This record gives sequence, structure tokens and C-alpha cells, in this order.
Amino acid sequence: MSSKIKDFTEQEISHYLAEVQDRPVEVLYPSELLGESPRPAAVLIPILRKNNAWHLLFTLRTDTLAEHSGQVSFPGGRTEPEDATPEETAKREAFEEIALNPQHLRILGKLYNLITITNYLVTPVVGVIPWPYKFQLAYEEVRKVFTIPLEWLADPSNHEIQYRTMPPHHTPFPVVYFERYKNELLWGVSAQITLNFLITLGLVGA
Repeated sequence: MSSKIKDFTEQEISHYLAEVQDRPVEVLYPSELLGESPRPAAVLIPILRKNNAWHLLFTLRTDTLAEHSGQVSFPGGRTEPEDATPEETAKREAFEEIALNPQHLRILGKLYNLITITNYLVTPVVGVIPWPYKFQLAYEEVRKVFTIPLEWLADPSNHEIQYRTMPPHHTPFPVVYFERYKNELLWGVSAQITLNFLITLGLVGA
């Protein structure tokens, strides 16, 4: 598996992403519990070459945010009126949160959309960033950034599905959890997006 991951080219990743963009929206939770129409949002999945291998970049959100506080996440947020595309949302949010210059980002494609428990319609945008990089964190939102090797994420022993109990008359719904990596816990929506990316690249089974 190691050599397969290290040998991915950007063109190959773009090809795999193009094959899944038209897949139906993935709804992670019972739609009847979500209420009104979901609000559009986008996240950036930053991928980079470190130690001659692919890594994903994550952020750790501050404990004071209204939503997903203290969680491992990707840079991203809700779509603003001036954002013409999900790519623009992802670029803007990454610049605001970690000062990633949009000119330093090469967009490779998008994953299929998913709807979160907080009722956002999220488009994951995949892009290559340089490494090392001098980030400047917006500490009101982000406590730190860190990377996890793609090879580690793709190891089936490092992630599992757990089931969360729902209100009466609803079946439990699956939640993705990864093992802690250097004491950081990747779970929930960001973990599901990560797993979807791994599935798209053919590194784990659907």
C-alpha cells in the first residue's frame, strides 16, 4: 500500500475525483430531523508532499466556537453571497483561517456533496499546497494545524464505524472514528469526508 500511495500523481487524483463528482448527495443523518433546506458550505482538503509521501492537512478548532468546537476539521465554512463557486468558498475560508494564499493552491477537483447534522450542504474541494508553509492562524477559530500521512489514514486498523443512538423510531446512524494520531482525534463529518476521499482513491473499500 505504501508505494501505491506515494506514487499517486496529481493527474491521477484529479481523474479519480472527476469520476465521483456527479454522485448523489450523501445525507449523514435522517433528513426529517434536519428541518429547513441545508445551507451551502465548502471545505478544503489540503494535500501535500511531506517526507516523500502524501499527507492531509487538518486544523484543530478552538473550544469557543458555536459549532464543532474543539474538533479536528478541514479549513472551511458557509458560503457567502460573494462566493460564486464552492472552490471560492474553500479558498476564502482557508485564507481567513490559516492564511493560505489562494495563489499557492492547485485545485485538483471536488468530492461529492454531503449534508451534516448541523444542516450544511458541504462540498469538499481537494487542492495541493506547498510544504513546508508559513501559516498564520486565526486563533479565534483555529488552535493549530497538523498533518496526517495518507498511508496511516488508509490503514483499516486506524478507523472504524460506530453507531450513535437516535430518538425513538429512528435507527442508529453511523459515525466514522479514526484512532488518535499524535493525540488528535479525527471523527464525525471531517472523518467521513476523509474516508470518502480514501474510497475515491481506491485505498479502502466502500
